[in-house]
Amino acid sequence: MTGVLLIAFLIGQSAPKGFTFKAFDTPNDQGNSITLEWSGDTTPIKIVRIFRADNAVGPFTPAKILFGNIHSYDDKDVQDGKPYYYKIILITTENEIIASPVLGPVSSKPSWFDMSKLPLFIVLSFYILVLLYYILSARKGKEIKLRPIAGLNAIDEAVGRAAEMGRPILFTTGLLSIDNLSTIAALNILAHVAKKAAQYQTRLIVPNYNPAVYTVAEAIVRESFLAAGRPDLFNSDDIFYISSRQFGYAAGVTGVMLREKTAAHFFMGYYFAEALLLTEVGASTGAIQVAGTDAITQLPFFIVTCDYTLIGEELYAASAYLSKDALLSATIKGQDIMKAVIIAFLVILFFVAIGAESLAMKVANLL
Repeated sequence: MTGVLLIAFLIGQSAPKGFTFKAFDTPNDQGNSITLEWSGDTTPIKIVRIFRADNAVGPFTPAKILFGNIHSYDDKDVQDGKPYYYKIILITTENEIIASPVLGPVSSKPSWFDMSKLPLFIVLSFYILVLLYYILSARKGKEIKLRPIAGLNAIDEAVGRAAEMGRPILFTTGLLSIDNLSTIAALNILAHVAKKAAQYQTRLIVPNYNPAVYTVAEAIVRESFLAAGRPDLFNSDDIFYISSRQFGYAAGVTGVMLREKTAAHFFMGYYFAEALLLTEVGASTGAIQVAGTDAITQLPFFIVTCDYTLIGEELYAASAYLSKDALLSATIKGQDIMKAVIIAFLVILFFVAIGAESLAMKVANLL
């Protein structure tokens, strides 16, 4: 077989009618790649041997051996700007040998723009324009109206209820460290709750799982009480570290709920299997409960056991909603508009696909 391949390579064997062999610079890449494609009315291919040379007369050296019915290959072992010549030998499942003519010169170069990402570029450009429009509108003083989120509107209600009952508020920030996005979002909400608690002269209890989060939470609550003009109400003993063991922390928090008879519970951040333990005990005390997390596995438990739940990105949007900052609100508004456009586009595509399928079936029936 080796001798037959050598003869086929040296003298070339007539390719079947319709057989094509192409070599070109790989499109939409960073360079250093040449794409080879071959096709034709042949039996399934068993082996493909690819040869490469720096000139048309050789010497040709083996570049790659492919096994299976393959019809293309990206040669990434090339240098940009350098000309290459290619030849391939195909062995079919019927042991037919097909030798292609020499093809070249062909060289690689990096693409200026990846055309396969053009739809993404268009969508991103549209989103940037929408975002800039609302940001400029906010800077001009135009009111930015955001869609209501029940869980965020309930935060002030929960704090107010605790104040009316004269009972404390409990706030937890999840089980992840300070470098997690959901924890940062939870601390932003904690700042708002602490400020409201200071205004209503209500005790705020913040048990912590992570020592770093505990330190930041204490500073946030202190600053919030100071900003509300009631630094005298701040009690550092109400912000404390419990344990870095999952169920030990859960036991400690539920113990606080039962001993202190807290009237409002906030579960913000990322939670694991302890989520249901916390919220079930909290629900049994009759407290109003507001949860917010991006932990998909725990969302069902929060929805069932809590009065209000912030789902996924609603937790991240809380800062803009609660602070009423114009620029943050403009950013959220731009995101909402973009989501609406994408949903509308998907719905249109869905009905277009159904219509096209129905039309194809009618044409087939007529034929």
